[in-house]
Amino acid sequence: MTRLKIGGAALNQTPLDWENNLKNIQNAIEQAKDASVDVLCLPELCITGYGCEDMFLSDWVADKALEQLSKIAQWCTNIVVAVGLPVRFDNDLYDCVCLMHNQEILGFSAKQNLANDGVHYESRWFKAWKAGRLEMLRVGTKKYPFGDIIYIAKNIKIGLEICEDAWNDQKRPAHQLNKRKVNLILNPSASHFAFAKAKHREKLMLEANAPVYLYCNLLGNEAGKMIYDGQVFVTQGNQVIGRNQLFSFKNVDLLAAQVDFKNPENSDATLEAAQFNKNHEFVQVLSLALFDYMRKSRSKGYILSLSGGADSSTCAVMVAEMVKRGVAELGWEAFLEKSGVAFDEEQMKDALREEDPPLRHIVKHLLTCVYQSSDNSSYQTLNSAKLLAQDLGATFHHWSIKEDVTSYSKKIEYIINQSLSWHKHDIALQNIQARARSPIIWMLANIKGALLIATSNRSEGSVGYTTMDGDTSGGISPIAGVDKHFIREWLKWAETSLGQKELRHVNALQPTAELRPKDDDSTQQQTDEKDLMPYEVLQAIERLTLYERLSPKQIFEQLQSEVADVELLKEHIRKFFHLWSRNQWKRERLAPSFHLDDYSIDPRSWFRFPILSGGFQQELESL
Repeated sequence: MTRLKIGGAALNQTPLDWENNLKNIQNAIEQAKDASVDVLCLPELCITGYGCEDMFLSDWVADKALEQLSKIAQWCTNIVVAVGLPVRFDNDLYDCVCLMHNQEILGFSAKQNLANDGVHYESRWFKAWKAGRLEMLRVGTKKYPFGDIIYIAKNIKIGLEICEDAWNDQKRPAHQLNKRKVNLILNPSASHFAFAKAKHREKLMLEANAPVYLYCNLLGNEAGKMIYDGQVFVTQGNQVIGRNQLFSFKNVDLLAAQVDFKNPENSDATLEAAQFNKNHEFVQVLSLALFDYMRKSRSKGYILSLSGGADSSTCAVMVAEMVKRGVAELGWEAFLEKSGVAFDEEQMKDALREEDPPLRHIVKHLLTCVYQSSDNSSYQTLNSAKLLAQDLGATFHHWSIKEDVTSYSKKIEYIINQSLSWHKHDIALQNIQARARSPIIWMLANIKGALLIATSNRSEGSVGYTTMDGDTSGGISPIAGVDKHFIREWLKWAETSLGQKELRHVNALQPTAELRPKDDDSTQQQTDEKDLMPYEVLQAIERLTLYERLSPKQIFEQLQSEVADVELLKEHIRKFFHLWSRNQWKRERLAPSFHLDDYSIDPRSWFRFPILSGGFQQELESL
């Protein structure tokens, strides 16, 4: 057989959600059979979910996965299916893919290269398989090939690379698979999203130089932090002949392509345009991440303390985009059903009289914004917040925290027997305003059964420019994976490209927490960049420190040619390292964040740093 229809189905799985995961796998197989697909590839570890973490250390999880596999095999009539699961062999656990055909297991391929950097920690749970090694695995009363396998099915030779296998050029299985004359390489993956990574994956798979290569990734916010773009594509020779759209709101996203193995010019392409613009990717990934986080946590929407500034406005726009994009793909009824949020039927009927689909009504139900003013808040930020919320269709409230701040301050003045002043108690007076906003907004979130959004960005997190239990309060911190400089540039793009005209008020403001009096002669008007440094400089230093792993002196040597004032640059570098080293305790307590860039400050999943350290004293003296 020289002509086959091959397909990949991106799946939106959830760790240890056996019913959901099995249902998605069954739907993918049924859709593939309806489309006359001969060979179907499903993502890595899709039976259990990729993000089970230390639950992989429990033997029963792998046992349960094998039980699920026996059910899946019964659905594989007249179709070859590759499905991912953990398998225990000789007391070690392996990340495997099982190939099935006509209700029979053909074998288990084991991953040869484990991802063990950045957000990945696979070697904690799995053991790498040695290339070329082939054993037999007993499952019940039967034995199956296990390890490094070449399969023959549908009259073609099939080999596998499993995710990280393709990223290790020195030990890449494709090199040997090509020598062994395979016709088709399948790559079931759980490759997390990062900006521009999808484009790099296509390049990497083309470099395999395989006759035909099929790549299939996970989809959506699987376990909370890492997002999967659902990328599926087919390469033949030196070109991509099939490609899907990324970030689908569906649970199953199938791509199929007719491939002629002898005459490539006769293969039928299904080619969606590649969109790798960073601003566009940011909207896509965050809107899907928020939707999955909301529904999988069984929450009834989002609550946001909307200050009128850049960070909270970005979060508000993204929740609205979540609704707009989800409804556009699924339809509003399916979107509501999948979200699990109950709506009043009469209200929905009223909403449909005004618009179809009822986007603004859904946004109003799922997003509540509150402007919490203090004595230091301005009309400009109130106006910015109110107009944006109204434009998005969100529910909007405005209340004052003045009485709360006064109450707290008077209690402390009584205890310390002195009046508080901005001369002596600047930081405490700033922080109490941020913290006074937290209890009441949490109360509203509790009553509504909604998720409170924390609005910190990566720049603030890296230097600790945030008030613990104040503006850090929240159950999810959606933009903590990107820097403030990017946020500001993205908002300008969103104002025109997304048609969010009310962002013009946000874009006209200087970033400020509005925590100091503007009419106090003893203090200058507070702005973020006066307190810190220009955000563009902060981002450059941060990246060279955390991603490039450079020392303070090396950073200075790299940046000095780009600035006019080298002494000021030294001060910025000193400030960054001082603030970074003393604020690890804050980063340990930040709300969970989405991994969006090629690095992050998350101490649990990317950059570990001691809470107590020497603070780079000698390194900074060398400046």
